[in-house]
Amino acid sequence: CGAEGGSDYMELAVNELKKSYGKKEVLKGVNYVFTPGIYGVLGVNGAGKSTFIKLIADYIKADSGEIIFDGENITALKRNFRKKLGYMPQQQDIYKDMTAQSFLYYIADLKGVKRREAALQVEELLNALNLKQYRYDKMGKFSGGMKQRILLAQALIGNPQVLLLDEPLSNLDAKLRVKMREEIREIQKKYEITMVFVTHDQEEAMVLGDQIAIMDQGKLVQIGKPEEVYLHPQNDFARDFLGISNRFTDIHGNTICCRPEELEFAAEGSVKGIVR
Repeated sequence: CGAEGGSDYMELAVNELKKSYGKKEVLKGVNYVFTPGIYGVLGVNGAGKSTFIKLIADYIKADSGEIIFDGENITALKRNFRKKLGYMPQQQDIYKDMTAQSFLYYIADLKGVKRREAALQVEELLNALNLKQYRYDKMGKFSGGMKQRILLAQALIGNPQVLLLDEPLSNLDAKLRVKMREEIREIQKKYEITMVFVTHDQEEAMVLGDQIAIMDQGKLVQIGKPEEVYLHPQNDFARDFLGISNRFTDIHGNTICCRPEELEFAAEGSVKGIVR
């Protein structure tokens, strides 16, 4: 499903990306350059997470701004021409009467992958996602986890350099979520591509993401490694959104914030009070 080693890496950047629905501004000028790795995009409902990823995948159109891929402005290009961007939707109606193999061949044909190359890619993805033994089974009989694997496989058809995942684990139980996390991580390592996934699950983002992007009211308020964002939040929202934060006011009126694990008892101290 593509050469290993990262030599085919292509840069993805967004410049001043904006989107409104009526009078509501959903995205307010988002800027970032994505490098290889896994990005977890976090935020409350309505923060603009799914809109952001759908704009890049061309499932909706931006009001203004640019999407730059490999040095080319692809903002005006339709979905079929964004060959190197794969998209896994949160939910998608699969063809229940089609087998897993025939469905992947169908997707390959839609993406313009030649038959011989499609055969190689389908075989590799069936193996990589543990679907080989179900290749001739109709997808209507698939479990939730198997359906998610098929949606991931169809997004990977065509050798994308960037994979966009919208709540990829939201419909799975706890055990399957953990297993799919591992599989997504292995896919990223194997093909050395950029993955951007939307999630509302903080633990999922912390465990799976090389980088965490926190969105608030249509803007990216902070991006960084999980431990960096957790320990050094850049504003009140990032601090309060990710994990638990304690806030104190000292005898001089200064506000002190800290995580629970940063607290420890001292034999003596200058401040006396009651811990509630």
